[in-house]
Amino acid sequence: MKILVLNGANINMLGIREPSVYGTATYDDLKKYLICTASELGVEIDVWQSNHEGEIIDKLQSAIGAYDGIVVNPGGYSHYSVSIADALRATNLPRIEVHLTDIYSREPYRRVTVTGDACDKIIAGKGFAGYKQAIKDLIKMI
Repeated sequence: MKILVLNGANINMLGIREPSVYGTATYDDLKKYLICTASELGVEIDVWQSNHEGEIIDKLQSAIGAYDGIVVNPGGYSHYSVSIADALRATNLPRIEVHLTDIYSREPYRRVTVTGDACDKIIAGKGFAGYKQAIKDLIKMI
């Protein structure tokens, strides 16, 4: 079983960007956590990040036939990128959106996720553990 963990805009800035909101753990810490999680759960993962909408779309399109499921944290693109949402739907793979923070208790614009509408489930507000939950849920779905 092979899962793509795709991270979008500014996720690479973890530990630097608003530590009072996102914490002090870095993106490298997240990658290490995901690698350990995959090993623990017996799945193969590819962890990938881009700040560029087109690159995210290209990566989603290349996921077809290469992966069994997708965990996605589009970052700020979650709230308005119809193009990423369309690419998620086009994969026809099980997909779960993850947000480190509880987007539903933050600013009103963050409470809407057009990309989440293209996913089977949204997990928000659980920090790194949300990724682990998403991987576990995908294993059940695949």
